[in-house]
Amino acid sequence: MAKTLTFGIMHLGIAFSVTYALTGSLAVSGAVTFIEPAINTVAHYFFDKYWDKRKHRHAPATGDSAAAPAGNGADASLVSA
Repeated sequence: MAKTLTFGIMHLGIAFSVTYALTGSLAVSGAVTFIEPAINTVAHYFFDKYWDKRKHRHAPATGDSAAAPAGNGADASLVSA
């Protein structure tokens, strides 16, 4: 969790710095720094829903939901034992 929190703080710092460098405005930089991650979080939620539907649509029909590969994006048939 510490790594995730540190990355989040770094992301906000970079977003603020880049926006400030482009606009020269503290107000715009502050707004963009917090609005963009909020919108990105909502977009990520819908992307995950789409991705799960897509994954289930392309999964082989085995009739056994426990046989479905884990949600890490790896193709289980390509993993050697």
